[in-house]
Amino acid sequence: MALAIFDLDETLIGGDCARLWSQEMVKLGWADGDSYLPREQELMSQYASGELSMQDYMNYSLSPLVGRTAEEVEHVVEPFVEDVIEPIFYSDATRCLANHRAAGDRILVISASAHFLVSAIAARLKIDEVLAIEPQLERGFYTGQTQGILTFREGKVARLQQWLQEHNESLEGAYFYSDSRNDLPLLEVVAKPHVVNPDPVLLARAQQAGWPILRWQ
Repeated sequence: MALAIFDLDETLIGGDCARLWSQEMVKLGWADGDSYLPREQELMSQYASGELSMQDYMNYSLSPLVGRTAEEVEHVVEPFVEDVIEPIFYSDATRCLANHRAAGDRILVISASAHFLVSAIAARLKIDEVLAIEPQLERGFYTGQTQGILTFREGKVARLQQWLQEHNESLEGAYFYSDSRNDLPLLEVVAKPHVVNPDPVLLARAQQAGWPILRWQ
């Protein structure tokens, strides 16, 4: 049995759940579309080019949740996942997950999106184990801040190492699937890196290293 690790956005799903959630918050009236979305799109462009400060992005993207309860957010996340995210699951990804389950592998999603989104999406894929960015709650209310290691770039490796120790696991024989140059730190340390619909920087590294290049639909 090996560990099969998956990125989420643009890997298991054909989109970015954080961007789609931002649009959902505008629909809910939690954020003003004219002012909120242009800045969010600017930050996401920085992500795509590998120049993003994830802390800056999270501070901005969590700002509409300040003062809202975890229950209030969960109440709207569930239908959002069902209506918006489930239709963009990659069918090739679900087949890959099924193959790993058949092999008895342990499946883990590790994502640079907020945990309340990632866990809800993973649950739809029947994945229980998730590492994601943890928004801070105080007395049940979101503060707009994060806590713990941000699961982004080298932070994914650091948080995964903690998880491995906590669960008495190792990266021996481990797989990791990702689409993004931002995941190169983790792709470089697993035994079996796989790139999925890779961006140009990741594609070049995969070709150089001889990593499998998957085209999921």
